[in-house]
Amino acid sequence: MISEERKYRLVPGSMAEFISLYKAEGYPIISRYATLVGCWTHESGVLNTISFIWSYDSFVERDRQRQLLAANPQWQDFNRKIIGFITFQESIFLKSISLS
Repeated sequence: MISEERKYRLVPGSMAEFISLYKAEGYPIISRYATLVGCWTHESGVLNTISFIWSYDSFVERDRQRQLLAANPQWQDFNRKIIGFITFQESIFLKSISLS
């Protein structure tokens, strides 16, 4: 399993509107393609930032699902709605390890 942390830095003052739009329109679409581990807003460090962690069975599965998502017309429409909120984005892959 792999996890992907996706960070979005937003226009100051737009967090509530972004979350509302993502919850109503974005999440119902993307959740068909990935499993949400969690979502957090940053209270320290770089502010106006929201992080999502999504899990996939493998890198191959992640690539396949992201291609399907990108081709989804509903997702394309949603992206046009949120693009003005985002000033920076970052994707980090996390590989789980066992400590036992």
